Amino acid sequence: MSAMTITTPASKAPTEPPVRRRIPKLSINLRQYGIVAALAVIVILFQILTDGRLLLPGNVNNLIQQNAYVLILAIGMVIVIIAGHIDLSVGSVVAMVGAVAAISMNNWGLPWWGAVIVSLLVGALVGAWQGYWVAFVGIPAFIVTLAGMLIFRGLTLVLLTGGTISGLPAEFTAIGAGWLPSYLGELGGRDVLTLALGVLTAVALIVFQLRTRATLSRLDLPREPIASMWTKNGIAAIAIIWFAWLLSDYSGTPIILIVLAALILIYNFVLNRTVFGRHVYAMGGNLFAAVMSGVKTKWVNFYIFVNMGVLAGLAGVVSTARAGGAVASAGQNYELDAIAAVFIGGAAVQGGVGTVVGAVVGGLVMGVLNMGLSILSVDAAWQMTIKGLVLLLAVAFDIFNKRRAGGR
Repeated sequence: MSAMTITTPASKAPTEPPVRRRIPKLSINLRQYGIVAALAVIVILFQILTDGRLLLPGNVNNLIQQNAYVLILAIGMVIVIIAGHIDLSVGSVVAMVGAVAAISMNNWGLPWWGAVIVSLLVGALVGAWQGYWVAFVGIPAFIVTLAGMLIFRGLTLVLLTGGTISGLPAEFTAIGAGWLPSYLGELGGRDVLTLALGVLTAVALIVFQLRTRATLSRLDLPREPIASMWTKNGIAAIAIIWFAWLLSDYSGTPIILIVLAALILIYNFVLNRTVFGRHVYAMGGNLFAAVMSGVKTKWVNFYIFVNMGVLAGLAGVVSTARAGGAVASAGQNYELDAIAAVFIGGAAVQGGVGTVVGAVVGGLVMGVLNMGLSILSVDAAWQMTIKGLVLLLAVAFDIFNKRRAGGR
């Protein structure tokens, strides 16, 4: 009788539960949150000091129309500063382009839209001129644009012969001082179109943020804490709707606000989602590494200044339209306002850091300061002093943060 062999199943090794990779969360950008908080504090402070006059619908409308040139220039200037340059000529370019726009309509007989196209082309030519010297000759941007500040201011005086040109078409002046027609009528004395645009903008913001977060989650990339995201976007949505509510009680949506919104969306996309934007950040962060990586730095620099020229041309159109005419003294200190807005908005002095949204928030800080101090009848000399101190503190705060981070 053969022995029966009994086999027993091999003992299974204890299985460990699968290790789930923890997705790192994005740290909160205190610099950007800080400037938004600072804007809120400044608004609340002046609202109290002015007995509620700061946020009257008319003043909110004027805040947009009067500071549109700063915001447009700041959008272009932030790209220049991220790349490690500076542009001191934009104020003079604004004045010269405004003179060209007025002359093209009054003397050459161009329609208003033709004058706008000519103005943008002149701005592009100015940018190409300065970009050539910076990119291909190698002269520092500070020197090139300082020369440009003198050249284009002088050409403005030549074009206007020291005088002014007024009597511009109503369609042209509406660019800087007009509003969208009330296509949807009014409800309780408020413009329905403005309210609808505010609600749609707030909803679009939240949907975009949710889609971005879903994409990051699908790719297992770092993302902002959910509580922080909802808090930030909830506050932003409420602010947008409240802003639309105020504007709807005046004359509706300023035309220039639509232009600004389009510029913010376009340039935010360009800086964050295109090869050109990545090259700009790379050059500002480490120029040598960018060159070694194959970035065509000369052409990037050239296009940066062409873009700045186009936006300065647009600011010239807006400024001239708002004033109702071309003035030889237009554009004075515009470059300083734009540079201050960019640095207040979080750009680094050394380059490589900055955002379009931050530059716009910085421009709004400057605008609220100007309006609040004007309502309080503060002397112009003290207004300049206060704005200078704000700029100094913003840059000092940026340097302090970098030193603290480097010491960790």
